[in-house]
Amino acid sequence: MQPYRAEETAELLFNFPDDLSWSELDKQGVKLPVRMKFVDLVIERDKDILLVEIKDPSHSRSKDKDRNAYLKRLSDNSILTQELTPKARDSYLYLHLMERDHKPFKYVVLLGLDAFAPEVQKGLLGPFKGRLLADIREESFEAWKRRHIADCMVLSVESWNKYFPDWPLRREAPTEAMDPEGVAQ
Repeated sequence: MQPYRAEETAELLFNFPDDLSWSELDKQGVKLPVRMKFVDLVIERDKDILLVEIKDPSHSRSKDKDRNAYLKRLSDNSILTQELTPKARDSYLYLHLMERDHKPFKYVVLLGLDAFAPEVQKGLLGPFKGRLLADIREESFEAWKRRHIADCMVLSVESWNKYFPDWPLRREAPTEAMDPEGVAQ
């Protein structure tokens, strides 16, 4: 199993089987097209390609006011229109131009909402998929003629593990790196 964190300080730790075909799209430290926004991961399966975006407002270092602000942005669709939809479009466009669009694309948004009450999570996740898919398909005054994203899923950490039991995900704080004198960096 290959462990993966989207960032060094990320608490969501994935374990992918060695034979799974996946890559980071939003890779830090490499040249990427200017002004394009990318999803975190691309996972290729037999019948489709998953574009995976990871958002974790429940990170232990998040302050309550920041969590609540994120919750408001999820509710008023600003996260959807300003971040999630552009990432789906730009990631698709990039993969299309790189000739990596030989299977249908599915967009998976993982929301680390475990710091919120279950009823809050359910209230957000339920209608969010429909709003996201509608926005992906019609960003402009008319719908896109080409269905570049076949479907989408909006998952919590718990539901990720139900849908993808072979790719377990858990919350685990990263260990701090120590310098040679034993001081945390």
